[in-house]
Amino acid sequence: MTTVSDPHGPPVPPAGMLGRPGPLMRIVKNQGLAFVLVGGFNTALGTLWFIAWQLALGEQLGYHFAIVAGYLCNVACAFAMYRYLVFEVRGHFLRDLWRFVVVNFGAFALNMALMTIAVSALHFPPIPSQIVITAVTATASFFGYRDFSFRRKTKTGIS
Repeated sequence: MTTVSDPHGPPVPPAGMLGRPGPLMRIVKNQGLAFVLVGGFNTALGTLWFIAWQLALGEQLGYHFAIVAGYLCNVACAFAMYRYLVFEVRGHFLRDLWRFVVVNFGAFALNMALMTIAVSALHFPPIPSQIVITAVTATASFFGYRDFSFRRKTKTGIS
């Protein structure tokens, strides 16, 4: 994702978003890089949540429980960080949250399906499988967040 810039003014958010660039973007000067940094942090945090739940209760409740528990622990943090650090959009909180959850849950469902194939069908170990699958779902999520979750209508009405 690139930031459209006027050489004589501040960076302009991409994809028709309105509002100031988020605080992280003001530091790194590129919304794509800010998005990747937050995404990397949240991906690592989500993976750590999965590992913690898998090690704590995975033997008793299974890896599916660890995925669900890790997802629930991580989704609120991820939404807040994208909304306030990267995009800093105003208004439409519930709509943004709903759209974020739709994209995030799509990645979660893809994760669950791929983990089931990897662990149950192919007998790969859960933790390395989750790390590889996270790369796939993070890439898909990038486009969903950018083009759907935090998108704003432009002045022409096209979103």
